[in-house]
Amino acid sequence: MVVRRRYGRFLVPLAFWCLSGALTAFFIMQAQTGRRGLENKERYEAEMARLEANLSAIKVERSDWERRVAMFRADHIDRDLLEEQARRVLGRVHRNDVVIMDRAN
Repeated sequence: MVVRRRYGRFLVPLAFWCLSGALTAFFIMQAQTGRRGLENKERYEAEMARLEANLSAIKVERSDWERRVAMFRADHIDRDLLEEQARRVLGRVHRNDVVIMDRAN
């Protein structure tokens, strides 16, 4: 009986500390590599920076298009832009224009 009590005194705290150490290690591992862990946080931040750069480029493009569309409004049409678009659509040139043929097109 004495031996069992000595084992019990030693094994119960040892089992408790092993179990608590394993749980602590599990939670630390999940904090590092889990779905919401530190590694995924860095990946999300890199993707967010890439998307913000893409957004700023799209905003610049949109402002350019808004400026171009504003030139076509009925109250003030830019005649040069209208003539350029008409020539491009119709495939015509003015007799005084110089045409440069480009093989890339």
